[in-house]
Amino acid sequence: MSPTITTSSETNGNVSAATARAAAKAAVAAEQTGPQTVTLAKALNTAMADAMHADPSVLVFGEDVGMLGGVFRITDGLTKTFGKSRCFDTPLAESGIVGMAVGMAMNGMRPVIEMQFDAFAYPAFEQIVSHVAKMHNRTKGAVKLPMVIRVPYAGGIGGVEHHCDSSEAYYAHTAGLKVFTPATVADGYRMLREAIDSDDPVMFMEPKKLYWSKDQVDLDALRAEHTENTERGTSSEGRAAVARAGTDATLIAYGPSVPTALAAAAAAAEEGRSLEVIDVRSIVPFDDETVCASVRKTGRAVVIAEAHGFASVASEIVARVQERCFHHLAAPIRRVTGFDIPYPAPKLEHYYLPGVDRILDAVDDLQWED
Repeated sequence: MSPTITTSSETNGNVSAATARAAAKAAVAAEQTGPQTVTLAKALNTAMADAMHADPSVLVFGEDVGMLGGVFRITDGLTKTFGKSRCFDTPLAESGIVGMAVGMAMNGMRPVIEMQFDAFAYPAFEQIVSHVAKMHNRTKGAVKLPMVIRVPYAGGIGGVEHHCDSSEAYYAHTAGLKVFTPATVADGYRMLREAIDSDDPVMFMEPKKLYWSKDQVDLDALRAEHTENTERGTSSEGRAAVARAGTDATLIAYGPSVPTALAAAAAAAEEGRSLEVIDVRSIVPFDDETVCASVRKTGRAVVIAEAHGFASVASEIVARVQERCFHHLAAPIRRVTGFDIPYPAPKLEHYYLPGVDRILDAVDDLQWED
């Protein structure tokens, strides 16, 4: 039976009916077994469903996440499967959503909450910074907050301000929070399961322009991998990945910028230049070992991120790599980021977002002369 998709997020104007129908089609396809075409949206949905099946203390709530399935349909079907007590809508009050999650987590639940769009989370910032991040330390470890705050973030969808912010730096700067951001379909499932399992609060930053990206993924294999890691007490949490091997320079990217970095590496290969691409995956904790091993090998690096460059995660990565790899560098590390301006109007966002040409220009500037 096809999932029921209400095609009138026209009611809030955020998602088209065509997008909703695409979500329903993808959801049906993903019910097959074995390797299959899966979207990032379906991988995230499956991760939450599997976690809710495995642990009755896991529950999902937020604005329109119930019967509608969320603006991007990431929670589609969860209310139907688990009932309104496990997946439900809240008032349009982000501070209240996070505050309620704090209380639930303090009392043994594992809430997974959704901020409808990145900048919609700002009214909840006080709760996140003052309570979510600090509760464990404030109580000398006596009280844990195992909760996940899902944040659809970044641009590339033709949205306006408050719908396309890259807010990861605010959370990365706040001690006490983990900050994850998947860039692939498989990592969407893998990292969200790990986030829900974590006894620490996790800001789970979802690149919304990648929600309908597809890959051949075996969901059963990912489930088995998660079970095996849980039994062993191991995980890939906090680990970066080599998304593409190379020898001449390293492109360091995360979330929505990873596909752009891979496209730049493919274009560079046609010109005879071998670029390695590192997918950071986890901003906090940060995997210095994998990132620095790549830079020490290639001797050159460019950091790519959609967020503003000033006082950013990209700035922190440059500083960390420079401190640890200085004697291996053939050139100063370059950054390709969004500009230091409010997010532009939809027709102008392609100027703002890092693109292949800007990345290749930065690579050309890495002092290749002997």
